[in-house]
Amino acid sequence: MSFFLEKYFDRLFLLNRSITGEGYRKSLDILSEVLPFKYFDFKTGTKCFDWIIPKEWNVKEAYILTPNGKKVAEFKKNNLHLVGYSISINKEISFEELKKHLYYLKNMPDAIPYVTSYYQENWGFCLSYNEFKKLPKKGLYKVKIDSTLKKGILRIGTFTIPGKSKKEILLSTYLCHPSMANNELSGPLMFLSLYKILKNEKKLNYTIRFVICPENIGSISVLSRFGEHFKKNVIAGFVTTCVGYGEIYYYKKSRNGNTVADKAALNILKNQKKKYKIIDFFAGGSDEKQYCTPYFDLPIGLIMRDMYGKYKEYHTSLDNKSLIDFKKIAETAKLYFDVIKTIDENKFFLAKVQKGTPFLAKYKRLNFPHVSNFNSYKIREKYYSAMLEILNLCDGKNSLLDIAELRNFKMLDLLPITHDLLQNNLLRKK
Repeated sequence: MSFFLEKYFDRLFLLNRSITGEGYRKSLDILSEVLPFKYFDFKTGTKCFDWIIPKEWNVKEAYILTPNGKKVAEFKKNNLHLVGYSISINKEISFEELKKHLYYLKNMPDAIPYVTSYYQENWGFCLSYNEFKKLPKKGLYKVKIDSTLKKGILRIGTFTIPGKSKKEILLSTYLCHPSMANNELSGPLMFLSLYKILKNEKKLNYTIRFVICPENIGSISVLSRFGEHFKKNVIAGFVTTCVGYGEIYYYKKSRNGNTVADKAALNILKNQKKKYKIIDFFAGGSDEKQYCTPYFDLPIGLIMRDMYGKYKEYHTSLDNKSLIDFKKIAETAKLYFDVIKTIDENKFFLAKVQKGTPFLAKYKRLNFPHVSNFNSYKIREKYYSAMLEILNLCDGKNSLLDIAELRNFKMLDLLPITHDLLQNNLLRKK
């Protein structure tokens, strides 16, 4: 799986992605070789709630020519050199004028920062602070940006894996950053891995919906198209980003903080071997802030392997291939599968014997020990302990996930026990 993900990473990394444009669409088309997208396009000028779809941006060439004839901040060498959505320009200017349009990081002198100006026409270049310090202070600079801003489209990709129910688990990631690895490509690559697992799974109870879009304006567009459907049908969901780097899982709760998405994610995280941190919902961040706006208030959380905005390489050229681990992306896909499986298998049951505990020894399929001694019981202590808890708490008020949380079990471990109880006619579905 790691080689498979790396192959797609290498094809995607150098493309100039933004919220619109050819690089974004080409990236989406590459991912569609695995993910069976249906595309939805939003034309420039389309109103989506309080937002307007902007013009489409494409770039042919961009660079700065120093007074001594050296090309710097060359777009063809690294597309992070150009401020996103820079307008076309071709003129000679002084260093004093030029530096008003230059961006760098003194605290990270070797890094090229990521800068955009989507909604106000502007231009600029990004370079490392070490490169900036070498620029001559005297003489004229030639600045060339060959770009276009014209009417076009913003595209989103979505598809579903149909389940027995029309109720959905929503999975969303973004695809709009140029040449960044963890913050940009780890989410879409995780989708590739997760889809390969899910498509071979027997028919799930819930429909699984995948969405890839530009961050913020993309998820707003998605909500303008599917929001009412989501409000009615999405029972849980997650935004995926920053899953290729870091040793600690981070889970950001939904706005509600106590949805089935939150419960399932926490149940899996606390029953796996890696450290994790829980973050309460806040109104900033990635696309979860759109899905969790008051009107929609969708049960959407966010699983990461390092916190966006917190690791030092974030939004710089240092967030590159050397930073990420493709095994971690595949590992995260398996964790997502467990979370999805937990949500999908979560049900309410009623115990059929409620006047006293059932006489378990008479149910042959349960293999309950007839000779009562410490050793015979201890062999299957966890199994029978869980069985008794299920039978006690299946009163129609607690779901299987609720029971797991109340008694500190991993819910997926309760599934075979629940199956045994159903086979012995000790439980029924509510």
